[in-house]
Amino acid sequence: MKQTLVALDLEGVLVPEIWIAVAERTGIAGLRRTTRDEPDYDVLMRYRLDLLEEHGLGLALIQEVIGGLEPLPGAVAFLDELRALGPVVILSDTFEEFAQPLMRQLGWPTLLCHRLEVVEGKISGYRLRQPNQKQQAVEAFQGLNYRVLAAGDSFNDTAMLGAADAGFLFHAPESIQAQFPQFPAFEAYGDLLGALRAAF
Repeated sequence: MKQTLVALDLEGVLVPEIWIAVAERTGIAGLRRTTRDEPDYDVLMRYRLDLLEEHGLGLALIQEVIGGLEPLPGAVAFLDELRALGPVVILSDTFEEFAQPLMRQLGWPTLLCHRLEVVEGKISGYRLRQPNQKQQAVEAFQGLNYRVLAAGDSFNDTAMLGAADAGFLFHAPESIQAQFPQFPAFEAYGDLLGALRAAF
């Protein structure tokens, strides 16, 4: 019998969408665009960086916004219960420079994500840890002889969910649920926990 590992997306699943919070703070409507709207992550990030440049915004402001965020209601208890079942890894397209305040509140789970390029406080670019890193991570864990269960909410999670031994949508918009009906969709942590527990 193989051991089982759980891979979770971060934003929208355990914590609020960081860029939407930045949009609300700055009033820049374009920053509300997320991976739920734009499947091509590179296109999305270049669009965001152009907006930051246009408005003269740097890393410090974004980190200040993130510092005021809290995990979604129920997320910490959900994660604690899940980690009692087996290993949990967060696979996110966020950046190390963004994630720390939220990881602290979640009890420092293992996070695999990307890095920003910062010059004199301005975000000049970003460095992907590897392309399609969520799917690659799931397949690597499977190569280590784990069964992988996965949950996410956006277009950029669907390759991960498809590669996993069982994939679930959580807090996903109806449009994504309709496009990917093969993944059971849940809105409450208790329901997702029950589905993951049953799949262990």
